[in-house]
Amino acid sequence: MKYEELTHKIIGCAMKVHSTLGNGFQEVIYQRALVIEMRKQGLTFQREMKMTIFYEGENIGTRRVDFFVEDIIMVEIKAVTKLEDVHLAQAMNYCQAYNLPIGLLINFGARSLAFKRVYNLNHPDNNDFVNKNNAD
Repeated sequence: MKYEELTHKIIGCAMKVHSTLGNGFQEVIYQRALVIEMRKQGLTFQREMKMTIFYEGENIGTRRVDFFVEDIIMVEIKAVTKLEDVHLAQAMNYCQAYNLPIGLLINFGARSLAFKRVYNLNHPDNNDFVNKNNAD
C-alpha cells in the first residue's frame, strides 16, 4: 500500500507509548505521549485539527481529528477496553468526509495496543487497492 511505511512509523510510536504507559489512562494522556514520540520520529502533524465536513458541497459543520500526520493520514485515538464497530465507522467516515486516502484508529485502552487501518475507497490514491480487490 502507498502509505505503508508512514503508517508503520505512526503505529511504532503508538506501540512505544503503550508499552511505556500501559492501559488505563484517559485518551488525552496518550495523545500527549504520542506527540512526544512522533516528534522524536521526525513526523510532522497537527493535533486536534479542526476540519470542515461537507455534504453535497455544502459546509455542514466541523469535527476535530486527534492527529493529522504528514498532511495525509488521519489518526483517531481511543482509550476503551474494546474497539466497537461504531469506532471503526467513525474513523472511516472521517476519512471520507475529509477526503483522505487512509486513516488509523488506535486504541490504548486494552491490555494490548489495538490498531486498524481504514481506507477511503473513493479516494484516487486507493484506485489500485479497489481494482485489486474487485479482481479477486
